[in-house]
Amino acid sequence: MNFNELAAELHTIRDWQRYAVTEMNQAEIYFGHGAADAWQEANLLLAAVTALDFHELAEVSECRLTSFEKQRFWQLLQKRIDQRVPASYLTQQAWFAGLPFYVDERVLVPRSPIAELIEQYFEPWLAHSPQRILDLCTGSGCIAIACAYAFPDSEVDALDISPEALAVCERNIEQHGLAHQVTPIASDGFDAIPGQVYDLIVTNPPYVDAEDMADLPAEYQHEPELGLACGPDGLDLVRRILRQAPEHLTADGVLICEVGNSQVHMQALWPNVPFTWLEFNRGGAGVFLLTRAQLVEYASAFQAQGAE
Repeated sequence: MNFNELAAELHTIRDWQRYAVTEMNQAEIYFGHGAADAWQEANLLLAAVTALDFHELAEVSECRLTSFEKQRFWQLLQKRIDQRVPASYLTQQAWFAGLPFYVDERVLVPRSPIAELIEQYFEPWLAHSPQRILDLCTGSGCIAIACAYAFPDSEVDALDISPEALAVCERNIEQHGLAHQVTPIASDGFDAIPGQVYDLIVTNPPYVDAEDMADLPAEYQHEPELGLACGPDGLDLVRRILRQAPEHLTADGVLICEVGNSQVHMQALWPNVPFTWLEFNRGGAGVFLLTRAQLVEYASAFQAQGAE
């Protein structure tokens, strides 16, 4: 059925929601970039077209779309299905910790379960409200910016090796009016911040292993490989972080790091290290916590597995 035929039959927001869900489910597209299913994905696209949030879409679901809105939504839906482009890239907007962020294909689509930790102010894991926070491998800046909202008296540094990602990060910092609090820094790991220490280091580094990279759904091909792949077991950068993090943490500082499916490799490499694997009410796994004291105590184990 072509667009003109559809436009003559589908009128309301709910009509187009139902149609989009059917089309996406039949196409067996992959959901995992900010939407859990076809219904949420349809709403991401509709929200962009109508400038309404999800709650407002539900309230006016029986209202009609204009001809322009119908055509724009149909175009986005076709691109989502035919080219497997994640909805957030099509709309150039993603949500993280309840906050909107600009995104494009220079950065990963924000989706880390770390958002839940930020919303809970990292309780009960911090000894006190952090004065200095480091977001390593910041990408879009979503973790750094969400932390700045959670801890308005803190200083937040946002590090990334990619100039392209930092440009997106800077745009989001400006969008949220946080240039006085969040500082983007170009850095390969910790290299650009010698001598700097933080109460909290939060990082969602690249951690996808070679086997998983080969099996990723087509949607991931639109994301920068630099933000995903990190060696045969996915832990090349994580090894560096574990070795070097103690130098950049205060005495009671904490490291929180996401490694996703590479959790199994970590547990095999360091079976005696007491990683605290955090649990999430909204789903997600593969995020560990270590204190500075633990990082120092097991430094020899991390050095022994330090080859990159």
